[in-house]
Amino acid sequence: MWSNPRFEARLKSNTQICKLTIKCNIGQVKYRHNRAGGYPLNILRMAFTPPVWAHPKWIYRRGKCMWQEDRHQRIRALLSTLQRVSTERIMSDLGVSRETVRRDLLDLEALGELRRVHGGAIKPGDEAPIAERAHTRVKSKIAIAKAATGVIASGQTLFIDAGTTTALLAEELAKLANLTIVTNSIDVALKMRGATEPGNSANEVILLGGSIGERSMATIGGTTIAEIQRYRADVALLSPVGVDHRSGATNFDHAETEVARAMVENADRVVILADYSKIGERSRIAYCPVERIDLLITNRKATEAADFPLLKKKLRKVILA
Repeated sequence: MWSNPRFEARLKSNTQICKLTIKCNIGQVKYRHNRAGGYPLNILRMAFTPPVWAHPKWIYRRGKCMWQEDRHQRIRALLSTLQRVSTERIMSDLGVSRETVRRDLLDLEALGELRRVHGGAIKPGDEAPIAERAHTRVKSKIAIAKAATGVIASGQTLFIDAGTTTALLAEELAKLANLTIVTNSIDVALKMRGATEPGNSANEVILLGGSIGERSMATIGGTTIAEIQRYRADVALLSPVGVDHRSGATNFDHAETEVARAMVENADRVVILADYSKIGERSRIAYCPVERIDLLITNRKATEAADFPLLKKKLRKVILA
């Protein structure tokens, strides 16, 4: 078994280390030359086992050496203390890049140890405060909801899952007539009934039975899925945690994901509603591959996401609201 490396170094004054790359050959060390000129590190003594130093999980940045597991432990400690931690806070405490933090959060989310949210992460059992979720990117979500009504026709049966975007969609759909809404979201059902305009009372709202999930305030479980399978919808309108070109639409919670998957399987068309912050994001459970998505409705700002060109290439149609 390889031993841990012994490393002693002295930094030149006012110098930051950009990157250190170690070859696997014993005694051969390669440095990235900084733009200021000269090598950023003055090695006084180094003794190491090359394969250990060459390990990709070793991060050497800004004068700090840290293994991946050490970073994960620090993130766990921050979450234990703060309940919610921002990406900037992790970057500052660990001295690593935003991309490194993103990878670490993805790894920990896959292990079920946290849940990624916009701007950081929260503990896996926690849900962002309702007030915060309801008032985050509201204009973007309203624009998506309004655009979604343009693809709905009178007389259609719709599946709608739970989410802040779909709750806003319900308010817009209530202005239309002769729709059948099948949903597991208590919020969507209440908004559809409460916002119904005079003369449009023909809209039928069906709230699926099942156990109520406290985090989503929606019905979940085997009963919910069994009821979904009784219907055949023209369109499923779903709001995932993230959508990217590899995994398609993804969610965090197992029970909520199973409901969304059942809606996909029992709908003729699938419309994904995702604001710009969700483009290129991937949560831990995939429920709708890119090939199954008939339409993605997002914001114009989504075009700035690195994953957007690849995602758009695979999708049948995209609407920028």
